[in-house]
Amino acid sequence: MASILNVGRIAEGFVLDHIQAGKSMEIYKYLNLGKLDCTVAIIKNARSAKMGKKDIMKIECPIDYIDLEVLGFIDHNITVNIVKDEEIVEKMALTLPKEIRNIIRCRNPRCITSIEQELEQVFLLTNEEKEIYRCKYCEEKYKKK
Repeated sequence: MASILNVGRIAEGFVLDHIQAGKSMEIYKYLNLGKLDCTVAIIKNARSAKMGKKDIMKIECPIDYIDLEVLGFIDHNITVNIVKDEEIVEKMALTLPKEIRNIIRCRNPRCITSIEQELEQVFLLTNEEKEIYRCKYCEEKYKKK
């Protein structure tokens, strides 16, 4: 028996589609959605003709509340639909950000960021094809899990 899951429309915010299955909770954490006063619907392991399985997120909040740069770092294949007045007004394609700040931490114990705790964690995209980021200060390569 097929079951239908119905998640209502949002008035203003974002619908994140084509999220790699299982990545939605990571996105929730990186976007700091737990600290914001907004409604979030997460659909995990939805069937997808294109991907097999995918996650979908609906985030209802003013569109200037969230910095979407981090999404390009997590997965630049995510489709971002911007919603205003219950209608999709724009579809955004993501790219790998050239620089990311305070999203990931340098694991090099000799890096200045290990000693100077108030220093920002800055990583620069050094190889777009291989999606390699390196610490701005010590050039330690970031390894994705």
